[in-house]
Amino acid sequence: MRPAGPPPVSKPPRNPASLALKGGGLVVIAVVSALLWWLIRHEPETTPVADTPSKTGQYQYTLVEGPQVTSDCASKSYGDTKDFFTRTPCTRLSRALYTTETAGQKALVSVVLVTMPGEVTATQLKALTDKDGTGNVSDLVRDGTFKAKDAPKVSTSNAAYESHVTGADVTIVLTDFYNKHSDKPVLERIAADAVRLAGDLRR
Repeated sequence: MRPAGPPPVSKPPRNPASLALKGGGLVVIAVVSALLWWLIRHEPETTPVADTPSKTGQYQYTLVEGPQVTSDCASKSYGDTKDFFTRTPCTRLSRALYTTETAGQKALVSVVLVTMPGEVTATQLKALTDKDGTGNVSDLVRDGTFKAKDAPKVSTSNAAYESHVTGADVTIVLTDFYNKHSDKPVLERIAADAVRLAGDLRR
């Protein structure tokens, strides 16, 4: 016969206050964890602040009209370019007008930013508008939005033209001097410089 062991030791009753404190602590930890998770999930994205494109190039520009934004490129274009947009709609169009001065002469600058569905259609659009006689996106002078009486018609053969493709974006620039001043080499430099203004139109 096995000898009887020592009598069982009874455990002291748990302290209700201690249990309540432990439970409360767990609740606080859960709430704090949930709050931190929510803050992480909803933290706003920070975008690096870059210099305004109109302040970092050869010429300084003043916005005088726009930007006007739409997704209907066909209704804002003409010629073969309009037909192109009818078959291949854009996803976004932003148009604006700027002025700049050089050697005492003021020029009006049209900047158009077209976003296409992809790089292939963007390249096709640039190739089309680069050709003479194929139409273009209507600038804000041509479509009557900008009504200043002395504004030059930047879509004539006197104007300078420049275009650029970045991914699905096509930038188209047209510029001409006020008061029928003529200096095509300077206009071409302005047009090439103004391509960077597309950065303003992406906002």
